[in-house]
Amino acid sequence: MIKKFIILSIFSFVSEFMSAQNADSINLNEALISLSLPEVVVTANRFNSLGINTPEAIRILRNGPVNDYQLRTSAEALNLAPGVFVQKTNHGGGSPFIRGLTGNQTLLLIDGIRLSNSTMRYGPNQYFNTIDVFSLDRIEVLRGSGSVQYGSDAIGGTVQAFSHELTNAEKADWGGSLLTRIATQSMEQSLHAGLSFSNKSTALRAGITWRNFGDIIGGDTTGRQGPTGYDEFDHDFKGKIKLSPKSSLTILYQNVNQKNVPIYHKILLENYAINKTDPQKRKLAYVKLNQEIYAGILKSAVFTASYQQTCEGRESRKNGSQILRNEYDKVRTLGFSAEAIVSNDDQWTGNFGFEIYSDLINSRRTDTEMLTGTGTDKRGLYPNGANMNNMALFTLHSLDMMKWNITAGARFNSFIINVMDQELGLTKLTPSALVGNLAIMRKLNSKSNLFLSINTGFRAPNIDDLGTLGIVDFRYETPNLDLKPESSFQYQAGYKYAGQKLRGDLFIYRNELYNLITRNRIGDEIIEGYPVYQKENSERAYIQGIETAWDFSLNRFVTMSGNITYTYGQNITKNEPVRRIPPIFARMAIDFRHKQWWVNLELLAAGKQDRLAQGDKDDNRIPEGGTPGWDVFNINSGYTWKFMTADLGLRNLFNKDYRYHGSGVNGYGRSLFITLTANL
Repeated sequence: MIKKFIILSIFSFVSEFMSAQNADSINLNEALISLSLPEVVVTANRFNSLGINTPEAIRILRNGPVNDYQLRTSAEALNLAPGVFVQKTNHGGGSPFIRGLTGNQTLLLIDGIRLSNSTMRYGPNQYFNTIDVFSLDRIEVLRGSGSVQYGSDAIGGTVQAFSHELTNAEKADWGGSLLTRIATQSMEQSLHAGLSFSNKSTALRAGITWRNFGDIIGGDTTGRQGPTGYDEFDHDFKGKIKLSPKSSLTILYQNVNQKNVPIYHKILLENYAINKTDPQKRKLAYVKLNQEIYAGILKSAVFTASYQQTCEGRESRKNGSQILRNEYDKVRTLGFSAEAIVSNDDQWTGNFGFEIYSDLINSRRTDTEMLTGTGTDKRGLYPNGANMNNMALFTLHSLDMMKWNITAGARFNSFIINVMDQELGLTKLTPSALVGNLAIMRKLNSKSNLFLSINTGFRAPNIDDLGTLGIVDFRYETPNLDLKPESSFQYQAGYKYAGQKLRGDLFIYRNELYNLITRNRIGDEIIEGYPVYQKENSERAYIQGIETAWDFSLNRFVTMSGNITYTYGQNITKNEPVRRIPPIFARMAIDFRHKQWWVNLELLAAGKQDRLAQGDKDDNRIPEGGTPGWDVFNINSGYTWKFMTADLGLRNLFNKDYRYHGSGVNGYGRSLFITLTANL
């Protein structure tokens, strides 16, 4: 099926491109849907820039399509983004793979503030799922860049979630919304309520979300996958106060609380009676001051102070064991950044800034003898009291000329990491990194651009690298306190086209990876039934690939879209594939819209991935011989009547079994999702 998809995609693109070129030579009907509206992106430069003139692979996901397709979580919403492959270890997870990398090699942000912290682990994690999808206005995905802009971890790319924008109104204006969603076989029951207010000086928005997810019902022969369901309760608040005509103060608070999140493959494959995350919590509060200045080249300044706390509890017990293990990790992160925007009002825009983040780790573990109720305190997954401090200076600039655009930037980052281990003593590390980027874009005409870029990136060793002790996935890890930063050198060529009917892009890239921190087996040692591993700067690798995505407006009612991604990774040190490389994957959709109703036909497909590293072969989430290819057909529709909207989604129409490569659960079988929304 994937081969047919590729052929169809190429044929559709060629025919659509030729049609668009012909259409550009005549006057188009003004009623036709235009895909060439200027799209402003932020993540690529940390300041507003037009997407078509930004020499980066970047895509915006608006909350409109996310709501239309009834995408369950922020992580699953990323399935709409070209070049992003979302792995799910469990139903409460969702880890974006960008250009073959994920976990602590892909940076996660919220409103410019780091969600990624010093305990982010190598490989897939669940943390992007701790953002309530209903609290978001949009998500920006920057592929292959981000270290210069935001620091450590952006070797594969950067994913930034943006909370709802707040705007003032001339007169006092109240608004509200109520959303409810259900799915067949009790797979989802969700309720979200929002309230907003705005006047000349103040804008406010508050939201509350309650969600109950049942066990996933897979396709064909899979059936119920249990336990996989969990509960979630979230609330958020955002306010913007206009202090003067040139200054405003924004405050935000988010609280996400997930309970009883099972790790299904542990129970199914590793002889666990209990294995779950309980709780998974995240809190974020920030204050942001925006000040317009307009004094010479100095145009504005932004100051942000933030507080974030993530809490993760883990409960596990093996079948036949009377020992119940409870682990609890809390990370407190304080952040501050200051940034000045400079411009000559004509061709040049840039910024200068600095930022500081400070993480403090609390980690504990208690083993309880169930027969007696006696608990024994032991070392947690991380050294209790460990801290990591992150300080950086950065600058980025864009020079926009008539036929050319040149962007360049640099960042210096230093770290102070203190690890006090009861077994290994005190260790202090002070790694640092200097990175830069450069891109040159040639404007071929008003609709198309061609560019070349280079980006250097890094990932500093964090607390998870330095202090992990215990069972992680299918291995037992011991700490190594002598690690250096990972580094990357990525170069790419890109083409962007934004016509009146057709819009799309094509990227070819190669990412050279050095000093990779990898887990290595320590002899034949076994602890608690698991092989023992330790992390080392031991490997070099490269990842290369091709990404393309196109949207075509056939007429005012019909829009076609398609994208396809191919990724190839090779571990030079081991002479084997890079671990967890996604297969070739693609999406094609046709969207019909007329007045109050719309219908979308969607095909998702992935090829077989049998090019496996030894670590993939040892991973019990990957079937023997590799993950089979698959294709899934979905139908989504909606109707709006006055203030009410009803969305209906039929997923996996042909009830096929399928699994995203590396995931611990299969995808949805044939199922129906219904959402009712009232906007007051």
